[in-house]
Amino acid sequence: MYLFANATIYIGLAVAIYSLLVMTFGISTKKQMYVNSGKGGMIALFVCAALAMLSLFYLLATSQFQYQYVTDYTSSELPIIYKFTALWAGNAGSLLLWTFFLTLYAIMVAFSRKMKGNPMVPYISAILLANAVFFFFILGFVAKPFAVLSSVPAEGRGLNPMLQNPGMIIHPVTLYLGYVGLSVPFAFAMAALILKNVDDFWIKMTRRWTIVAWLFLSLGNIFGAQWAYVELGWGGYWAWDPVENASFMPWLTATAFLHSVMIQERKNMLKIWNISLIIVSYALTLFGTFLVRSGVLTSVHAFANSNLGLYFLIFMGVAVIGSLYVLMSRYNLLKRSAGEFQSFVSKESSFLINNLLLVGAAFAVFWGTIFPLVSEAVRGTKVTVGIPFFNTVEAPILLSMMFVMAVCPMLAWQRSTLKNLKKNFLIPAILAVIGMMLMVVLGIQKAWAVIGYGVIILLFITHFLEFYRGVKARRKMTGESPFIALYRLMVKNRRRYGGYLVHLGIAFITMGIIGSQNYDLQTMKTVSLGQSIDIGAYRINYERLDQKKEGTNDIVYAGVTVFKDGKRLGSYEPKKIFYGNADSEPSSEVAIISSLKEDLYIVLSAWENDGKATFVVKVNPMMDWLWIGSFMIVIGALFAAWKGKYQNITPRYTGVLSEVS
Repeated sequence: MYLFANATIYIGLAVAIYSLLVMTFGISTKKQMYVNSGKGGMIALFVCAALAMLSLFYLLATSQFQYQYVTDYTSSELPIIYKFTALWAGNAGSLLLWTFFLTLYAIMVAFSRKMKGNPMVPYISAILLANAVFFFFILGFVAKPFAVLSSVPAEGRGLNPMLQNPGMIIHPVTLYLGYVGLSVPFAFAMAALILKNVDDFWIKMTRRWTIVAWLFLSLGNIFGAQWAYVELGWGGYWAWDPVENASFMPWLTATAFLHSVMIQERKNMLKIWNISLIIVSYALTLFGTFLVRSGVLTSVHAFANSNLGLYFLIFMGVAVIGSLYVLMSRYNLLKRSAGEFQSFVSKESSFLINNLLLVGAAFAVFWGTIFPLVSEAVRGTKVTVGIPFFNTVEAPILLSMMFVMAVCPMLAWQRSTLKNLKKNFLIPAILAVIGMMLMVVLGIQKAWAVIGYGVIILLFITHFLEFYRGVKARRKMTGESPFIALYRLMVKNRRRYGGYLVHLGIAFITMGIIGSQNYDLQTMKTVSLGQSIDIGAYRINYERLDQKKEGTNDIVYAGVTVFKDGKRLGSYEPKKIFYGNADSEPSSEVAIISSLKEDLYIVLSAWENDGKATFVVKVNPMMDWLWIGSFMIVIGALFAAWKGKYQNITPRYTGVLSEVS
């Protein structure tokens, strides 16, 4: 097994190098036979990555402790599902997963029916193959998944208890699918520049790829937030941790890219900006991988210190410098073919403002994340940037983006007249102001909360009007029933109305953020058996403290009964789990009572021999709306990407690899 498993890596590296060289030679000589050979090598490369994955899965599942990776991340008592998911618990395994997805994406692009005969394919393939060479090199010589120990231990160290959660089965996979997925539009963009193609063909061909990558990044962040909320026991869902930021930054720039490409398609504008955005998004995926694996920053999510960071830093530098060189070499060509803005008050301008806000948010997160490194390099002292900095900077940016999202549907292309603005915005603005006044009357006094909810009301109204006017116009033309008209309106304009669903999802998430950040309650109290804890409208009666064993794990749990406004809600058992691995820190299993209004969050923090126990109790308003909004984002993105049409697009090039095509 050792020889076979390692052979998949080293043969994969040899095949990746061969395929890159022969593909490059085919491009330079314009010989189709060499390009076909390179494409055949890509299939072999995918097979090597798949076999390596299956090999590691087998070793993990069967507890082959002679392999260092198996010893480091599993134990014989570990449930089989977590033995499988241990594949992405460490550097070597997670990079193998990354490589598998990369080779999968590469052959999907190279052998896509819609890309058949397209002269961009060899260039795209070569760029993706260059990535594959790097990752196979790392697996072969730096982070070796099949390294063998000199002596076989009797037992493995086990999986980090925090990773033994259903959320961590899905979170890394979706995140890597998003990270790797952004390499596809990046490869398309570079291929288009090399071929001196300055139209929007490459954007149309990568639209679905970009949406899918963005969707997986969204899912990765959502599952990560949910995992943090239920597993870490601190009552929050986002701590601006460096590794959280690493996945959030490319999400922000990819979101900006998805918006700005619509301006290029419709108005032939922002060509240089769009290329720059996709370069930055791709570079941020590598930067995030560097942060996670370099050990330069402390994070609950990060892998152990290793020398991987230097390799990723070098690769990222080469990729960014190379892509910027290609961009600058085509700068004049892109600039000559670009359109211009005709009015500041227009849909185009709102898209641009939205882009600037998203990029500004990404830069603020980037600066806050790297500042400890900068301070240590300049002053010799690592100054940590905490949650208050990020909240203070990002909150007004988020509200500004929400406002732009609210007004954008009501603006006209090219130029909005005063009459048009009055017609579209007067009633929504009045209703939003009335809504804000009602909130003040109902007791919402904090200025940011009132403004935030007012902007959300405006967004709901303007988006409702978009759906209403579209249905009304369609019914007038076709005589269809309202529901049939709505369905067909959305199906025939998938990207537009899918985008609106995403906007509504973000509005729901913002509702949850505003409520949970501004009106949460928290108490920490030590009580004896029979005593109660009061918080808000809730009373928690502490009734028992007990202990049990599950497998090799010891569990200490408290029995509590929860009442709200005097009405019994039920009995719950917050727990503390001590894992069989003595090196593991105990983890909390939180009792959460959810409703659309708020969550009651109960953590068993500590206890004493006489039965006294310390509980941390929080009331988190509007939390369910955060998860509802996340679900709506997924639905909107799937709707926008599903069965999209390319509208019989024909490639137009100034530089053509005719013999290869």
